[in-house]
Amino acid sequence: MQTMLATAGNVAGSTRGITTGEPGAPQREPWPRVHRRARAIAARLVDGGLRPGDAVAVLAGEPALVAPSVQAVWLAGGSVTMLHQPTARTDLAVWARDTVTVLRMIGSRLVLLGAEFEPLSGLLQQHAIPFRTLSSLDGGGPLAEPVPVGEDSTALLQLTSGSTAVPKAVRITHGNLHANMSAMAETARLRAETDVMISWLPLFHDMGMVGFLTLPMTLGIELVKTTPVDFLRAPLLWPDLITRHGGTVTAAPNFAYALVTRRLSTTDSVYDLSTLRLALNGAEPIDPRVARSFAAVGGRFGLPADSVVCAYGMAEATLAVSFAPPGSGLLIDDVDADLLEAHRRAEPASRPGARSFPLLGPPLPGIEVRVVDVDGSPLGTREVGVLQLRGDSVTPGYLTVDGPVPTRDADGWLNTGDEGYVVEDGQVVVCGRVKDVIIMGGRNIYPTDIERAASTVDGVRAGNVVAVRLEAGERRESFAVAVESRLAGDPETERGIRSQVAARVVDAVGVRPLKVVVLPPGTLPKTPSGKLRRTATRTLIDQH
Repeated sequence: MQTMLATAGNVAGSTRGITTGEPGAPQREPWPRVHRRARAIAARLVDGGLRPGDAVAVLAGEPALVAPSVQAVWLAGGSVTMLHQPTARTDLAVWARDTVTVLRMIGSRLVLLGAEFEPLSGLLQQHAIPFRTLSSLDGGGPLAEPVPVGEDSTALLQLTSGSTAVPKAVRITHGNLHANMSAMAETARLRAETDVMISWLPLFHDMGMVGFLTLPMTLGIELVKTTPVDFLRAPLLWPDLITRHGGTVTAAPNFAYALVTRRLSTTDSVYDLSTLRLALNGAEPIDPRVARSFAAVGGRFGLPADSVVCAYGMAEATLAVSFAPPGSGLLIDDVDADLLEAHRRAEPASRPGARSFPLLGPPLPGIEVRVVDVDGSPLGTREVGVLQLRGDSVTPGYLTVDGPVPTRDADGWLNTGDEGYVVEDGQVVVCGRVKDVIIMGGRNIYPTDIERAASTVDGVRAGNVVAVRLEAGERRESFAVAVESRLAGDPETERGIRSQVAARVVDAVGVRPLKVVVLPPGTLPKTPSGKLRRTATRTLIDQH
């Protein structure tokens, strides 16, 4: 924390800052002004009784408000939890129940409310949860000195995806945060003097909070930050911001690249993506076809082909585990499908039927990655097993409704729950989640292969397909596929989609789904950060 504050102090004379409010009412705040505002808010928090180690939850969507507020909590010695925000589709009663559960789990001493969420203050009062509006914290003198905190003190309690009825928070220490940000800055070759970071990612997600707020705020890098709502309303806002602000670094999950690629391929507008030197694809399974398509279509707008890089990360590692340096470009590993599925080896192959996985770069400085078998014994190069992490960025534990839970074993290794392998030059490859693997006839089939095949059917909404394992029961294990389609509701059309999905899946993985369900848009359950929820989808499939 002290290093972060020292770095922040070094930008006192800088003109770099954060631009928010795009596209309607852009407003720019130099980082020195953000830091001064943070010190003033910190003084109000300390005067109000905030103590070192207290957990503070933040419910605000505007980055211009979140940036000084988060920094203020750290200056005052507290930890930050970004709460998941209700949307227009959210059942407020369910959201309220789940949010109260989260606040009790983290032992929240205070909730900071942005203006758009002030109407929810009555709910907090009803549950005797202390809160303050961010508008009430402005003004007054600055905090004289930051409250001292140690490297092992909690900086972030990052809610994991799907943290609702049974929530879980990753405990990120100040040491974790500093280590991961330093490693990312080194690998990405970030330069405060020249880089411009562009992001619409939500601040309650680790990529948005750590990668595209805390990091640029700490290093004094120019940041243009809009909201997910703005992006989803008009996806071409993303390339527009890159064009108008000369963006050099951006990142997003796979679905966003698929969405913006489709829009770019049909637009008559003119964009300039030539300034980008790093476009990271991460946070969810990466479809190599999407990454290739973005690079190809983006090339029409000047996108450097070598700027597109795939990444691996998770909240348990603060944010980033691995990504290739800028200029590496998109690298794909094509492996023999039979050896992969039957013998759990990822041998290079060029013949038809190969499985393609993006190379996710070598581990960042300070992070070790190894692959182990079911007994925990280390495996060799290109042997498929469970990925484990160790290093200064790796969380010491979770907070759960039943109390703290450690994440690392006696030797410091964290089990990621991801299945994958490491190639000859040390780059990491992720095949899928261990719990989601479908085993049929001794073969390991990954849901992502099924989902990508189903997504190629006309009428199926790309990125809105889920394949789930069906427990064996009295028969052998099988799987089902749920797809969203704007054509759902017409029985004859649905029959055609189901038939085509089954055929494409058979072509791709050699087995037929037991069931294909066609659903209207917006039906598939997702986490607050937009990830599809397999367990909830299985329940939905059972109902059809």
